[in-house]
Amino acid sequence: MNKEKFKSSLHRLRLTINGEKNMNPHLIGETAALCTSVLWTMSSILLASAGKKIGALSVNTIRVSTAILLICVTHFIIFGTVFPMATRFQWYYLSFSGFLGLALGDFGYLGSLVLIGPRRGVLLASMAPVFSTISAYFILDETLEFQTLIGIFITLLGIIIVVIEREKNSISSIPEEKKILGIFFGLVGSIGQGVGYTISKYGMVSLESIPLNPLSATLIRMISATLIVWIIFIFIKKPSGILKLYTDRKAMMLTMGGAGTGPFLGVWLSMIAVTYTAAGVASTLTSLMPILVIPSVWILYGEKTNLRGILGAVIAVVGVTILFMK
Repeated sequence: MNKEKFKSSLHRLRLTINGEKNMNPHLIGETAALCTSVLWTMSSILLASAGKKIGALSVNTIRVSTAILLICVTHFIIFGTVFPMATRFQWYYLSFSGFLGLALGDFGYLGSLVLIGPRRGVLLASMAPVFSTISAYFILDETLEFQTLIGIFITLLGIIIVVIEREKNSISSIPEEKKILGIFFGLVGSIGQGVGYTISKYGMVSLESIPLNPLSATLIRMISATLIVWIIFIFIKKPSGILKLYTDRKAMMLTMGGAGTGPFLGVWLSMIAVTYTAAGVASTLTSLMPILVIPSVWILYGEKTNLRGILGAVIAVVGVTILFMK
């Protein structure tokens, strides 16, 4: 890749979004990434509640379908077109990014949750920023400062501490073959999410034409993911199964809320984040769900964490602070 051309295109994209305002681009990106984590945490709680009522597969299918409808409407209101005016280059790379991050990544993540449980599954998912940082070095020629690498490391350390909290208290034993398969799915998920996130930045910043705005990039990624999710749904389960959603009004409202906060607003903000800051930093800050879940489940369900979980949260906050002090 021509590094100077890429930086020039990225600068043009930032000016297109932010105008000529003299604002710190990294602060914008990192703030958007933190907001993404908050929205994804809200979405996960809503969708988990809906999944207990009508099943995870039905919820996931409706989730992406609702999100793409919301994005299309928003795109039409803002830009006057339902579908993005993008180049073949942008469609190709952003569609591939949607396949890796939103379809394959989510599939691997959900598979690991089922096979080895949420604690181990989220632990493996928290490795996504590592793969994002590594892939950004090779794909985008991004070089990270030592302070940034320290911030990423400390944040991930805090996430890992939170995730493994209570792991020793687990009373269920997992067969070795199931554990290996679960770890495999988890790694596939984290690699897909991390690399897909980096490729989305490459796809947005086209060297052939005007860079694509984050909302249009989100829509292209979501189109690809929705097609793949529906193919899987039809292959595994009869489409009539989706009707279960409409027989449960509460589940429908939970799913709609989860779709609006997660794959709609959350993914949109994640594209803004990766536009304004390094892919590894953005990916790390959007992976704070294990931290944010602690106060969420405490408020909603009265579920408290122990000292180790609180310590992990504090360490993660320190890491985030270091990232913002650049």
